[in-house]
Amino acid sequence: MRSKKTKLGESDGTKEIDFLPDWYKSGRRRQGCYRTQYLALGGVFVIMMTWNLLAVNSMSRASAAISQNRVRRVQAERVSREFAELSGQLEKLKGKAEVLEQIDSRIDAAAVLAELSFLIGEKVVLSKVEFSAEKFSDGVTRAGARLPARVAARRSGQKTGLLLGDVRFKVVLTGLASEASDFAELTCNLESSEYFVHVIPSFSRNTEIKAGVSGPDAIAVTEFEIISYLANYRKLDGGD
Repeated sequence: MRSKKTKLGESDGTKEIDFLPDWYKSGRRRQGCYRTQYLALGGVFVIMMTWNLLAVNSMSRASAAISQNRVRRVQAERVSREFAELSGQLEKLKGKAEVLEQIDSRIDAAAVLAELSFLIGEKVVLSKVEFSAEKFSDGVTRAGARLPARVAARRSGQKTGLLLGDVRFKVVLTGLASEASDFAELTCNLESSEYFVHVIPSFSRNTEIKAGVSGPDAIAVTEFEIISYLANYRKLDGGD
């Protein structure tokens, strides 16, 4: 509705007369205020929706990262448990290897017996072959060892008479020879063998054995004992 204005002449100037009612002008002002408020609310709503979308997206990424981290944590815990189990098994195997290293005689018994059967003549009969371990003294080391051998450790094996660690083996041969010369020949054979060292005749004596169960005849023989050591070690300077 267009306003109508009438100009009235006066001596000191002109004066505009507004015929619009106050309620109309107040309504127009309220409509403008409402329009401004609607625009502001719409902007706030757009900002809130944008912020909500960003927050939801961020939360989704955070949830995915947490899920990945949870999976990685579970995998890391499983790997850690497996590593701990393997470490425990490795320690047990190391302990068993150390025990085996300590109790390993490092001798080929079959080869030693084969050498003895080769060295013993037909006129010699062994009644006993004894292998016994002895501690090393200082200055003695195993053949092929890099460091001087230590004295055999006395651990749990001491209760059972088993020496653990680096030891040397004493060989005691007890038997009968037809003559003293056969006993001497066996001693020389042992001394010349690469399998034995420190060959010492412990004793030899003449004795008689019965030729048969019921016969009165007896045969003169030489009873002997020889002590030697397996040559699987070597002496250092100053050793025994």
